[in-house]
Amino acid sequence: MHPNDRPLLAAAHQGDTSAVRGALAACAHVESRDDEGRTPLLPAARADRVDVAELLIAAGADPNARDTAGDTPWLAPGLTGSMPMLRALLPAGPDLSLTNRFGGTSLIPAAERGHVAYVRAVLRETGTGVDHVNRLGWTALLEAVILGDGGRAHQDTVELLITAGADPLFADHDGTTPLQHASRRGRDAIAGLPAATTRRVSAR
Repeated sequence: MHPNDRPLLAAAHQGDTSAVRGALAACAHVESRDDEGRTPLLPAARADRVDVAELLIAAGADPNARDTAGDTPWLAPGLTGSMPMLRALLPAGPDLSLTNRFGGTSLIPAAERGHVAYVRAVLRETGTGVDHVNRLGWTALLEAVILGDGGRAHQDTVELLITAGADPLFADHDGTTPLQHASRRGRDAIAGLPAATTRRVSAR
């Protein structure tokens, strides 16, 4: 390990832009790893330190570098919903097919959390598969319905997914569809979205 690798890792964890710049100038390895296998870009992405991430990416940081838990910098904005971090990472050429420890692409946790702007951008700009199934047997649509709170953000997320071609009849391992999950939870606004969305699309 280069003497400046640990300072670079510490600076990235702390979001210290000046210290990151100094460590890189002192020839620290941009792909150095901490005890959990994290490169400097991963904590920067998780903490939404776009300034730090941009410095690291300019130095050649890999958006696909996995830590020991299987997480990557590209997957982080799916959890946070950060559009600035999405914009910083996309030019670095992330592998959009990479999945997290649960077997989900970045779209699935974003849908679960109701990150509407992030979901919209990923669907429009990356070609990520809308009906990808994770290890739980859930698609982004199933996660948005099952784990979402049924509020406006999750309603908008569900509508975006259906408009993008998500199958509202794609059932989980128990044979329950997103519509059935929504009905059972009393989320009538979500349960009625497929028909309403279909009418709007047909009218265009």
